[in-house]
Amino acid sequence: MKTKVAVLSNHSYMDKIKHFYGVDISKSFFDVVDQNGKHDQFSNDVKGFKGLLKFIKNDSLVVMEATGYYHYRLAQYLYEKGITVSVVNPLSVKRFIQMKLSKIKTDKSDAKAICEYAQATKVPLYTARNAVQAECLQLLSLQDLYLKQRTAVKNKIHGEKALGTPSKTVSRSLVRTLKQLEKELDQIETKLESLVRQTQEDQLEQLTSIPGMGKKTAMLLIVLTDGFTSFENARQLCCFTGITPTIRQSGTSVRGRSRISKVGNRKLRNLLFMCSFTDCKTNKACREIYERIVEKGKSKKLALIAVCNKLLKQAFAIAKSGTSYQENYISKLA
Repeated sequence: MKTKVAVLSNHSYMDKIKHFYGVDISKSFFDVVDQNGKHDQFSNDVKGFKGLLKFIKNDSLVVMEATGYYHYRLAQYLYEKGITVSVVNPLSVKRFIQMKLSKIKTDKSDAKAICEYAQATKVPLYTARNAVQAECLQLLSLQDLYLKQRTAVKNKIHGEKALGTPSKTVSRSLVRTLKQLEKELDQIETKLESLVRQTQEDQLEQLTSIPGMGKKTAMLLIVLTDGFTSFENARQLCCFTGITPTIRQSGTSVRGRSRISKVGNRKLRNLLFMCSFTDCKTNKACREIYERIVEKGKSKKLALIAVCNKLLKQAFAIAKSGTSYQENYISKLA
């Protein structure tokens, strides 16, 4: 996973972009608006992609929000056709719209806002994922599906037992389904590890050298960050995960409780939170942060969130330095 994200950070490159297009994409359709307000709608399939190619001009930048699977095919298609593409964080666009105090909410208005955002902001350039990256993401998505199904089956089994006299046919069917899901999940995890080791074996070993960092969390970090090439600093990674605090305070009248943003990958956030319990015992730097916050009278949950942040900073430092965990050295970097 050696993919790197480029950024429109110099004027010479920006000078080459003469036309901007904002795309608001959904499951079946996507709306496109250019910098002059020209609007069109296309089907979210190959036919629609070809129609978009006729709609846009040369020297163009096409910007869309990250929307799970819906944006992926279009971004890949345009990239392969030589069109400059950017996939941006939906939260950034949402805040941009809020700053403009816009009260109109339609697919067309969203596409227009994305176009305006692209003209006003340095946006990251999209780099097509290689075959390994694409398969890893598909495996993670399938894993999430099976995990939800496993939870539903377990709940159903518990519910049937609560009846007192559950049907043997139903019980056997549920048990078979649960075993099959467990088997599929084991195979997915094995394949994920194989793919990660194929391209980032050293990084996986380095990350798991961090006290409290499990293999599942390390693999997920590597896949979601493209081997830590998608972020310039640890704070960006923390924001991506959704564990940065949001402050609710205004003058003397508003004194809300600080909370984490929860904008980001929930699965990664949950895994980190589970790791934090072990980190407090085995990771010296994390333990010191936890004890310091608790001694100040803060909640244990807040202290655990701080531990998650510290763990991510340690992971980022190790990934960028290319070394295994060394307590004194990593503490300085993180």
